[in-house]
Amino acid sequence: MVRLIMSGSGEGKTKQLIELMENAAETEVGCMVCIEPTRNMSFNLRHQTRLIDASEFNITGYEMLKGFLSGLYAGNYDISHIFIDNLCKVAHCSDEVEVGRFLLWLDKFSAPLNLKFTLTISANPDTATDTMRKYMYTTSGR
Repeated sequence: MVRLIMSGSGEGKTKQLIELMENAAETEVGCMVCIEPTRNMSFNLRHQTRLIDASEFNITGYEMLKGFLSGLYAGNYDISHIFIDNLCKVAHCSDEVEVGRFLLWLDKFSAPLNLKFTLTISANPDTATDTMRKYMYTTSGR
């Protein structure tokens, strides 16, 4: 399952992501991981959630991010949910076509593993592509 939270800068995406992580920590079985562009959330997360500062791994593009996520899961099959705050900053790429391809790959990658992904993107939801809209998450769900 892939969920995308998309809104403009400073409109509460990270806060919403933290709330979703809190709820997941109470209800889900398995490990959770949060990937962010730089270490900003360390004091806001429960100890059950592993925080990864993507800047420590020099991820440059969606192909590299795919490999990173594949390796992360291969190293820990107990991961049930991966949260990515500010996807475009983590991947260092905001090209809408590349984002769409990545979301489609993520959906195919996660489905057979029963792995959940929740991502944020800082952009106006009105500019979302059809692929982005397919995964768009609102407070009322998909």
